[in-house]
Amino acid sequence: MRPLRRLYSTFAGGWPGLGLILMRFSLAAVLASSAACLHLNNFEAPLTIFCVLGAIAAILLIFGLYTPIVGTLVAIVEGCRAVTVPSDRLVCFLLATFSAALALLGPGFWSIDARLFGWKRIEPLPRKR
Repeated sequence: MRPLRRLYSTFAGGWPGLGLILMRFSLAAVLASSAACLHLNNFEAPLTIFCVLGAIAAILLIFGLYTPIVGTLVAIVEGCRAVTVPSDRLVCFLLATFSAALALLGPGFWSIDARLFGWKRIEPLPRKR
């Protein structure tokens, strides 16, 4: 049995699936814009690593690949940033909340996770008489 099948009984389609796409895209857009903080003239290794990881997480969320893992990791990182970094606490808190919700709800029907790990419907061939 595939690991994501055990997490989600279904991958939401229709209007709930559209809501999950909007959540994934908005979270990825904010992560990508915060990943654009890579300043070449003020190079700091930890900041650069977090910016690159944020960009990778944004790409994975756009395509809906490994959404529970990426959502959990982003929730942990942004939760720690909300506590430790004094500026942009509200943005970090909202990113942590959105990513935790995506990790719990799943990527939705229109994602690579649904194609790779979703339930497959097998229809039997008609009987010949």
